Amino acid sequence: MVDVSVIGGSGYAGGEAVRLLLAHPNANLRQVTSERNAGKFIRGIHPNLRKVTDLKFSSVDSLDPVDVLFVALPHGVAMGKMPELRKKAGIIIDLSADFRLNDAADYPRWYGHDHEHPEMLREFVYGIPELHREEIRASNLISSAGCMATTTILGLYPLYQAGVVDLTRPVVAECKTGSSGSGGAPGLGSHHPERSGAMRSFKPTGHRHSAEIIQELTVDGAAPDVAFSATAIEAVRGILATSHVYLKEPLADKDLWAIYRAAYKNEPFMRLVKEASGVHRYPEPKLLSGTNWCDVGFERDPNSNRVVVMAALDNLMKGAAGQAVQAFNIRCGFEETTGIDFAGLHPI
Repeated sequence: MVDVSVIGGSGYAGGEAVRLLLAHPNANLRQVTSERNAGKFIRGIHPNLRKVTDLKFSSVDSLDPVDVLFVALPHGVAMGKMPELRKKAGIIIDLSADFRLNDAADYPRWYGHDHEHPEMLREFVYGIPELHREEIRASNLISSAGCMATTTILGLYPLYQAGVVDLTRPVVAECKTGSSGSGGAPGLGSHHPERSGAMRSFKPTGHRHSAEIIQELTVDGAAPDVAFSATAIEAVRGILATSHVYLKEPLADKDLWAIYRAAYKNEPFMRLVKEASGVHRYPEPKLLSGTNWCDVGFERDPNSNRVVVMAALDNLMKGAAGQAVQAFNIRCGFEETTGIDFAGLHPI
C-alpha cells in the first residue's frame, strides 16, 4: 500500500484525483489540502464523495510525509512551493503547467512570467504515458500534460513519428472544450447565463498549450509549425481536437491505419474510432465522460494531401487526474489500468 496525499484538492482536477485515489486498491489517501477549506469535510466541496470518505481538508502547513504527492495547485503556484513539497514525498506528480516545458525561456513567452526554479525543469518527465512510459517508470518527478495538449498530441503523434507529415506547412488544430477545463473558480466566462448555449472562441491564437504540442511533436530537432485555437462549448466535460495536417505524399487509408495501429495497438487507453457509418463513427467526447480513454480517428481529404485527425477525451480524466493516476501506476509498478478502468456510459 502506497501512502499518498493531494495538494489543492478542492478544485475539479484535484477532486477527481481524490475520487480515484480513494477507490484505488493500492493507494492509502492520507491528506487532502485546501487553504480556503481547511477543517471542512471533503464531501462538502465534492458531494459525489458522500459516504465515500470522512476526511477533512487540511492546510499544507500540516502536511505529513508520504510516498507520493499529487499536486493540483493553480498554474504559477506549484513552482514556488516545489522545493518544500519535495521534502514531503519521494515521488511528486504535478498536475499544473509549471513543469511541463523543457526550456525555461518558453515560460515568459507562453505564460507571461519567468520560471522560479528553472534548474528543476529537466528533472521532470512530461507525463503522457504513451510517449514517455519508460521515463515515467524511472522518474520521481512527473508533470501531467495539459488537457487540450494531450488531446491534440495523441491524435497527431503517430503521424509525426512516422515522418509522413509535410513540415513546410502548418498543422491547424482546434479544440472544443467543456467548462470544467476552466477550473472551479467562478468567472464571467463560466457564469451560467453567459455559458449556456454558447460556442465561444476564447483563445483563437497564442494558447499556452501550443508550447506543449510543439515540444512533443518535434522529431529530430524539427519543430512543427502549430496553429492552435480553443473554443468553449456548453458541455461540462470533454474535449474534441480537430487537426488538419498535410502529408508529404498521398497515403491510402490502409497506410494510415498501419501507422496508428503500430503506435497504439498495445496502449491500454487508446482506441481507434473510424466506422464506415453511424452517428458514432468518429470520436465523441460525451461517450468518454468519467473514463481514461482517448479515442482517435481520421479522414483523408480526397482532393488534397490533407488528413483531418479527430481526438477526444474527458479533460478531467485522461486530460488531468486519470492520466496522473495512470502515471502513478506506472511509476509504482502497478497494473497500468488499476483504478481507472471505468468503461463509460451509454447513453449519457
